[in-house]
Amino acid sequence: MLAALSNLDDPLRRRLYDYVTESDAPVSREQAAAAVDVGRTLAAYHLDKLADADLVTVSYQRPAGRGGPGAGRPAKLYTRATTEMTVSVPPRDYELLARLLVSSVEQDTSGTVRAAVNEAALDAGKRAAADTGGDLLAALRGCGYLPQIDDDGRIDLRNCPFHHVARDHLDVVCGLNLRLVEGAIAGSTQHDAHAELDPRPDRCCVVVHHAASAHAHSPPGTTARP
Repeated sequence: MLAALSNLDDPLRRRLYDYVTESDAPVSREQAAAAVDVGRTLAAYHLDKLADADLVTVSYQRPAGRGGPGAGRPAKLYTRATTEMTVSVPPRDYELLARLLVSSVEQDTSGTVRAAVNEAALDAGKRAAADTGGDLLAALRGCGYLPQIDDDGRIDLRNCPFHHVARDHLDVVCGLNLRLVEGAIAGSTQHDAHAELDPRPDRCCVVVHHAASAHAHSPPGTTARP
């Protein structure tokens, strides 16, 4: 794992990794090369190194409208890997701690523990926004999300930072996500935004609506950095 992450020490390789991670669709070698202003061959070399390290995934696809004999070889495309990598020396099992805490919430029939945890999540979101000077997108990135703004100003969160725990404790974790995002909104300058639960595959269960101000001050295609 350390060897895989060491690939990101190279500045160019990190820029390519960021570009692939921030793209909502698979990207070609040509697109990646143009994005970081290098030649296709050099971009391909570094992208393949990222793929070898399982930091990005590879697929093949022909351009739209082209198929059959004479269509040429399918283009090699790169997509962000969904596998999480966490390194701790010496090893520490933070996921186990998270599971214990979530289980405690579920076992508390009074609702007191859940309320306290949700309030802590709200405060954490506010602090994240304060640390970024009220920048909502930066606050969401600081909380571990991969936010992406669509043309309507809606922010989709393209990952769940807690998805390993969420698989077995969906109700509790979705509630925590909602309160964490609500805290980030409350502490930000985007007071017109609001969060709601909208579970979808391969996304966080929370979306943010009416983030018009954030959209106006962000470049097209703005997404999170890991």
